Amino acid sequence: MAAYGLYTHIQSNKRRSVALLIGLFLLVYVLVFAGALLAETISIGNAPLDELINAAVYDFTKAAPFATVGAFVWILIAYKFHQAMIDAVTGAHAVTRAEQPRLYNLLENLCISRGIAMPTLRIADDDALNAFATGLNEKQYSITVTRGLMAALNDRELEAVLGHELTHIRNGDVRMLVIAVVIAGVISFFGEMVFRLFFQNMMWGGGRRRDDGDRKGGAGIAIIIAIALIVVAWLLSVVIRFALSRQREYLADAGSVELTKDPDAMISALRKIENRGELASANSAVMEMCIDNPRVGFSNVFDTHPSIDARVAALVKFAGGRDPGPLAIEPPADQPQIDDTPQGQSDYGGPWGSGSTQEGPSQSSNGPATGPAPWGDAPPPGPPGPWGPHR
Repeated sequence: MAAYGLYTHIQSNKRRSVALLIGLFLLVYVLVFAGALLAETISIGNAPLDELINAAVYDFTKAAPFATVGAFVWILIAYKFHQAMIDAVTGAHAVTRAEQPRLYNLLENLCISRGIAMPTLRIADDDALNAFATGLNEKQYSITVTRGLMAALNDRELEAVLGHELTHIRNGDVRMLVIAVVIAGVISFFGEMVFRLFFQNMMWGGGRRRDDGDRKGGAGIAIIIAIALIVVAWLLSVVIRFALSRQREYLADAGSVELTKDPDAMISALRKIENRGELASANSAVMEMCIDNPRVGFSNVFDTHPSIDARVAALVKFAGGRDPGPLAIEPPADQPQIDDTPQGQSDYGGPWGSGSTQEGPSQSSNGPATGPAPWGDAPPPGPPGPWGPHR
């Protein structure tokens, strides 16, 4: 069924995500069968292929319940300790209103406006510009913001980022992605374990060989099939994780605009974050949860996020935002600002021209400010008045 409008897109994306998670869980059983096939090849030796496959199917039916229990135990461990593990990787810690009143008040206002329970706020001591949400239920939901992001963004932009992460929580993205990362971890762990056990047995000369000369052996083919299944399962788990993360960023951007009613703030926040979000201590699983993941893959096939240009283009097209292009963060005097100046005023000292002594865009000694004006690149309209810069 085609999706029309934000809410139907969200529901459609949830259905696809559930289907992808089911497929991800089924990959665990593919790995179990591949492991059983390798084990039978080592144990029986150069037997006919059909005999090896039948033996592997029998082993699979016996091992599948244990694999299911093991996967659920892994998920339960992640359910209980995933936040502590993420905090250990990123160096994040929870903060209160007294410690971070600016950040706390922005998020609280967003939650109150939609009747959403307040997630825990965390700060990561990192100069990178990034943020992410975690948690599997309402009591665990948490939003982590880096100190670099707090320093670089003004209140409107920071509110847009918090709205983006809050939308991930509202849409169930965080829960889906955490479970996907956990199951993918099971697949990676099991696949590596099977490879190690198989090659160790080969090096030790394990397994017996059948000497039935009149029967064609299928051990070589069985090994190729098993290794191919393991490689395909691992690749599909990676693709599914990336699909879960990549498709949801557009909806989270749109959800932030719905919460804040400020597409320009979301766009300028993305432009400032662009290419500045690398968390050096974070692994790929944590980076997939971030608002932007600058780590790119081969020909964009394995990128976990859409490009900033694509996300900005979507906001311009569907939310009516304005794209200022790439924004510079340093030096502060040259940093384009989107502040809370009341309507009718500007960085030029008011509607009559520049001459303001307040902090703002850099200005020359003989002309207006060189920073971006609210009416575009043109200078302020009209001749300088008595309040202008000329004396």
